[in-house]
Amino acid sequence: MENNSVSLHRVIKASPEKVFMAFSNPLAYSTWLPPYGFLCTVQQMDFKVNGKYHMTFINFSTGNGHSFGGTFLDIKPNELIKYSDTFDDPGLPGEMTTTVQLKQVSCGTEINILQEGIPSVIPTEMCYLGWQDSLDKLIKLVEPEIPDA
Repeated sequence: MENNSVSLHRVIKASPEKVFMAFSNPLAYSTWLPPYGFLCTVQQMDFKVNGKYHMTFINFSTGNGHSFGGTFLDIKPNELIKYSDTFDDPGLPGEMTTTVQLKQVSCGTEINILQEGIPSVIPTEMCYLGWQDSLDKLIKLVEPEIPDA
């Protein structure tokens, strides 16, 4: 967790297509991305290269929130998602970049996430813990195989 960055790795028992869909679908994204104890509203999500997004995380206990948005910098279906993040709050300056790599493996998908440029006022260990919550929620969303009938 050097240079205000965090790196995470998981193997998920779901296809790269299903994991990719969890990132590209605004409703799914708002369900798993916020850490436990937070809600998320997505105001904009144009999931394409150079497309913009904007969302708000809301602390369920206090009702306070923080908004952020950015641009999708690179997308390769079922393989790669790279995007920028900028907080609306001027007290959280700078631009973060998050790179998500997906790779099919024998039992599902290997996912590697690198988030760089985290504002210095945010402890990287807290960001890392938040991502662990998010990945736990992602796994609980994509691993179940639930038939319609």
